[in-house]
Amino acid sequence: MANKDMKHKDNVAGKWYCTDPDDDNGEGCIACNVCYTGAPEFFAEDEDGNAYVKKQPETPEDEELCQEQMDACPVASIGDDG
Repeated sequence: MANKDMKHKDNVAGKWYCTDPDDDNGEGCIACNVCYTGAPEFFAEDEDGNAYVKKQPETPEDEELCQEQMDACPVASIGDDG
């Protein structure tokens, strides 16, 4: 489960987030590119390749796509506060 206390600084406000790569719990982004290639409308990469949420989902279909990325994340660095 993503560490809500270690959110990436570039996440837009909202319930979806990605964690900072420096998360001591081992749930930080490892720049695998799964989310920002799978859902580029919602996820982006910073200058180091680490993911952050650039747009919050608005429809049930958007939520489903973001959920797919969360399920596919190999280190559980995508979270949903909702």
